[in-house]
Amino acid sequence: MILAMSAGGDVALVVVVAVLLVASGALAMAETSLVRTTSVKAASLKSEGRRGADALVDLVKEPERFLNPVLLLVLVCQLVSATLIGILADQWLGGWGVLAATVFEVVVIFVFFEAVPKNWAVHHPERAALASAPVVGWLIRFPPVRALAAVLIGLADLVLGRRGDAKRTALVTEAELLAMADVATQERVIDSEERAFIHSVIEFGDTVVREVMVPRPDMVALETSASVSDALVEALEAGFSRLPVYLDAIDDVIGIAYAKDLIRLEREGRGDEPVASHVRPALFVPETKPVAALLSDLREQRVHQVIVVDEYGGTAGLATLEDVLEELVGEIVDEFDTEESSTLAIDANTFEVPGRLPIDEVDDLLDAELPKGSWDTIGGLVSDAIGRVPDPGDTAVVDGYRLTVLAREGRRVERVLIERLSGDDADRRHAQREETD
Repeated sequence: MILAMSAGGDVALVVVVAVLLVASGALAMAETSLVRTTSVKAASLKSEGRRGADALVDLVKEPERFLNPVLLLVLVCQLVSATLIGILADQWLGGWGVLAATVFEVVVIFVFFEAVPKNWAVHHPERAALASAPVVGWLIRFPPVRALAAVLIGLADLVLGRRGDAKRTALVTEAELLAMADVATQERVIDSEERAFIHSVIEFGDTVVREVMVPRPDMVALETSASVSDALVEALEAGFSRLPVYLDAIDDVIGIAYAKDLIRLEREGRGDEPVASHVRPALFVPETKPVAALLSDLREQRVHQVIVVDEYGGTAGLATLEDVLEELVGEIVDEFDTEESSTLAIDANTFEVPGRLPIDEVDDLLDAELPKGSWDTIGGLVSDAIGRVPDPGDTAVVDGYRLTVLAREGRRVERVLIERLSGDDADRRHAQREETD
């Protein structure tokens, strides 16, 4: 009878060990799959109506809620099962049982209940996460587990020096989003045009009005003394539908003249009237305003053009709805636009670019990171490097690149030649500059 009870106890222990090992394997799979699932991926699975996606979305919002409980339960299952295996092996094999139990635990438990579940979760993350999420969600709400998890999280925060009200860092950064778009393009999930659009949208939030505006020297504006007929001729010659009107100087803009209003007045025989009597109110914005906010203002105010002012209240330029949209979709050239000379790639190390080309675009062209400062364009950079208004032929060396002014209009740099210097040339230039200093 004692032997029968002993045999029954051994069978019960074997069953308990089997259950614990299966549970540890399932929890190991859950840990790997849930940690590898981002909130964006969980949201996309939910939008597809996948079973278990609701629980998955709740879990990945705060990974620390499930990670500590799952790790604890995996550890408990493996330790308890290893202890029971040692007891059974000792009863069955005596002194050799310890060696047998050790080999069994290292080989069988690691391979079949640790490595295999985790590797399967790596190769099938969606299926594993969706299957595990409801179970893990129930476990972390189970009172004993929840209490232990709260203690563990508190200890972890204490060790890491965090507090409960500490701000959480973003799970996905802008750089990671850009990298994901690049990888998706390489794997042909999206095409290059879609990748470029994604980059434009993400960078859109970091762009300010000063970077997209038409600068003051390029503005076409009317004096208040101009007649409606003269203003209409100016608008037609310039190819613009809206022109700013100023009183004494361009810094004193009083409104915007619309070509359609001028055409109507001309047809009514009122072409001799002063244009100042027929302007519409102008919207003024600071040059540091984000273009995303400007786009909202343009939509709300139902206007297509704003006057950009600097910190001193002077006119810095103007910005249009087209300028803002071009930041997202690229250059928009209609039949009235005169397209500027584009970038020319002379060879792999030499480029000819417009002076107004933004520094960020030059960085993309060269795969470099040129200095940033009060300037926004390559023309501004070369002017700052030379220290005066440059003449054609003037050169400056900046971060291993020789910048040569090819053309200038007035005091503005029109064309710049960029040459990538070899390592020896760059070192020699750097040494010469240090000797001069």
